[in-house]
Amino acid sequence: MQKSVAQYNWQTEANKAGCPPAGNNLEAAILFSAINKAFLQLGDPAIRRILWICLFTTLGVFTALWVLLSYALSLIETGWLSSLVQFLGGAAVLILTWLLFPTVAITITRFFLDDVADAVENRHYPHLPPASGETWGSMILTSLSFLVLLLFFNVLILIFIFFPPFFPFVFYAVNGYLLGREFFELIALRRLDRREVRALWRKQRWLYFIPGVAVAFLLTVPIVNLLTPIVAAATMVHLFEAWRPDDRQPQALH
Repeated sequence: MQKSVAQYNWQTEANKAGCPPAGNNLEAAILFSAINKAFLQLGDPAIRRILWICLFTTLGVFTALWVLLSYALSLIETGWLSSLVQFLGGAAVLILTWLLFPTVAITITRFFLDDVADAVENRHYPHLPPASGETWGSMILTSLSFLVLLLFFNVLILIFIFFPPFFPFVFYAVNGYLLGREFFELIALRRLDRREVRALWRKQRWLYFIPGVAVAFLLTVPIVNLLTPIVAAATMVHLFEAWRPDDRQPQALH
């Protein structure tokens, strides 16, 4: 298939970043370049402001959760079983934190997504028209839907804990698919209607699978996971502009 001018532009940028050459590896080059640009833009004052807001909000949510659960456990009087209850309660808090962190962090970032995307577009795609974005009602609805979906599948795959060699692969595959789809839709819905977004996802869903797996992995790495939702949103803006159909695809300017 003939490659667009924008894709060749991405190839050049990817080569500058030391990424694989074009050809069969063009998608990999685009992905590496997009991630590189996303991390480099963390120094942007607009991105930095959103990052601090999301960081403190996320930490505040989990601090409140830990305090409430600790207080609830302290009210349980079970005599000689008290130590066991405290231990199991502490383990439950850690498991809940691990399960809920990606969902909470992404949900919080969701409400600042337009600001992140605008900052990326202003720097790299200044010729794009203003995005229509989503209404608050739509954002809340889609966020709740994603929350339920992510929690459901993560609870479902807990059965693979009893098969340790398989669990990491299942965990990252399932969450990679879900996160790839979520971030794709969050960005795509700014510029396409839902019918177009669904059609484009059916065509390109496996292109976004590897980026989704990368996001899922980074969300499990301490400290790095605090930056991941912002980096993922910025990366997805670049991927969406590089991979959407040629007739609607702008040339990235630098």
